[in-house]
Amino acid sequence: MSKLSLQLPQGDSGALEVRSVRRMGISQAAVAKRAFDILVATTSLALLSVLLLIVASAILIMQGRPILIRHPRVGKGGAMFPCFKFRTMVRDADAALVRHLAKDPGAMLEWQATRKLKNDPRVTPLGKILRETSLDELPQLLNIIRGEMSVVGPRPIVTQELIRYGSAIAEYQSVRPGLTGLWQCSGRSDTSYDERVMLDREYVRHWSMTGDLAIILRTVPALMSSRGVY
Repeated sequence: MSKLSLQLPQGDSGALEVRSVRRMGISQAAVAKRAFDILVATTSLALLSVLLLIVASAILIMQGRPILIRHPRVGKGGAMFPCFKFRTMVRDADAALVRHLAKDPGAMLEWQATRKLKNDPRVTPLGKILRETSLDELPQLLNIIRGEMSVVGPRPIVTQELIRYGSAIAEYQSVRPGLTGLWQCSGRSDTSYDERVMLDREYVRHWSMTGDLAIILRTVPALMSSRGVY
């Protein structure tokens, strides 16, 4: 009885091996990134616990409750998640924004272009300090531990911003949003929206662990300069 065997052409076999090795490399890199995220987030929460308590107490005394807000953001794979932040705005922030934009055409144009306001009437005096120092974003360490965010990644966006990303949305949704990233150390709100999208796309396309470490190191002087923070 003759044996029936199936042999792939050498070219196909080689291509399969390359794809297999590439998938293995991507998987190992993802595991390394996640391990790094958990290590950094848990260590930071432990080291900054007293600072977090001081900030929470200041908000409670000066602004009242709530201390934290849970803002819906688009995460990996398009899944929505509650992005944690210390509250920096008045309680009726959404209604206040509608009223402000209705009476200020210039602010409306600024909001439509960047989804940011340089002079935002919703931000409280304490909130302004928290934003300038980025202390308001420290609760996102919890998002990192929960697996919803990463230490480094694209800026987390809201659903209304999806259309602004165009074809780049697939790349944005292929990774977890970051506590910091290229946008945060490249001028933040001083950049145009198209530049933000370009920075997110560039990060995803050229990601590496060494690149993440470089972004973290660049974030420190960026925070100290407070450039583009409002």
